[in-house]
Amino acid sequence: MQYQQSLRNLYRTLGFLVGLFVGLFVCLAQQTAWSEESVATRPNIVLIVSDDQAWTDYGFMGHPHLKTPHLDRLAADSLTFRRGYVPSSLCCPSLATILTGRYPHDHKITSNDPPTVPGLSGKALQESEAFRSGRDRMNQHMKAVATLPGVLKDHGYLTLQTGKFWQGHYSHGGFTHGMTRGDRHGDDGLQIGRKTLQPIEEFIDMATEQKNPWMVWYAPMLPHDPHNPPKKYLDRTKPLTSSDTIAKYWANVEWFDQTVGDLLGMLESKGLEKDTLVVYVTDNGWIQDPVQSRYAAKSKQSPYEGGVRTPIMLRWPGKISAQDSSDFAHSIDLMPTVLKAIGIPSPKDLPGIDLLDTEARASRKIVFGECFTHNANNLDVPKENLRWRWAIRENWKLIVPNPSIEKDGVVELYDLAADPQEELNLATTHPKVAQELAVAIDQWWPECSPSH
Repeated sequence: MQYQQSLRNLYRTLGFLVGLFVGLFVCLAQQTAWSEESVATRPNIVLIVSDDQAWTDYGFMGHPHLKTPHLDRLAADSLTFRRGYVPSSLCCPSLATILTGRYPHDHKITSNDPPTVPGLSGKALQESEAFRSGRDRMNQHMKAVATLPGVLKDHGYLTLQTGKFWQGHYSHGGFTHGMTRGDRHGDDGLQIGRKTLQPIEEFIDMATEQKNPWMVWYAPMLPHDPHNPPKKYLDRTKPLTSSDTIAKYWANVEWFDQTVGDLLGMLESKGLEKDTLVVYVTDNGWIQDPVQSRYAAKSKQSPYEGGVRTPIMLRWPGKISAQDSSDFAHSIDLMPTVLKAIGIPSPKDLPGIDLLDTEARASRKIVFGECFTHNANNLDVPKENLRWRWAIRENWKLIVPNPSIEKDGVVELYDLAADPQEELNLATTHPKVAQELAVAIDQWWPECSPSH
């Protein structure tokens, strides 16, 4: 009798264990299925980054001469922020901020290039060992932090780099695929838009066939110089101005607009428009010098609106309502906004907000930025490269120079509503406002405050 009871207990135990293992297997199988389903239903992402374009240079922003029908349509179909900003008015650090969701002083890529070498310039400098090792150090800064493409890759996305990318091989940015192998700011990637969109179409077709969600980084060197547009664009803009340099720049803007239309048309033709989140931003501004083939003052490499302001757009048909917003938007917001929208957790320490969260937008009363030297003085200590810090609250903008580099610089305060060209410095007539914003700037980046 005791033997039979023991046998029955053994059978019960075995049955319990078998049931437990079966249950665990079914649960794991369901979780895998849910995970696969989640990945399969996540949207694709296209991140469009204009290169060296003023915030005013769009039809929908009220430019009196430029025709940008494709960007105008994108703005009409998007949640559009006309008061968008990037922290820095220089390509390399600004692009690094878009990719990482961090300020330059945080990701440490503050400048376009490593320190200069006495006696070397131009090609000789760029081919020197000091320059190459400096670029590698900058690349390591990118690899040290999470990037948007890298986080997406970890959640099943295929990600493609095209166009401008300064941090060496595309994999340093977390991309699974790409065009740039390692030259200063893009090598083969710079063919995108100017010569072809074929690599993007081939990538989308491949990812779609594999049933993978995907991201495309479309950052063509447009309207960036060389301002050598196809004749049809220059023929339209040349009669609009007496300046050849402005006509060529405007033609490049309209050329860029057409490439955006071609890219968005590609999504439509493949039936992917409703399944794709499109994001738009400019890396930094540009005001064309009317005489020389270069940028004018108060644009690129400056802390003024012509250098740091940009429209920011988010389009996802059926998911994001198309509307204009008067709230601030910032390029630090793009990474947390995209990840939240598609249901992927963001790194915990990102400073940006979710632009789709109306309460978060309303509660933010101030935005910040920082501009640095073109060539770094110290690749590991951002404050040694700092030229200006700036902040905007409501319509008040304060610019604070770093006296160790901007030796003749003065504190500048502007009322952007009354003086959008930033011509009348009100720092001495509104000292209380200037002091309040200066304190806020020091609290934002305390390492550069006078007390340090």
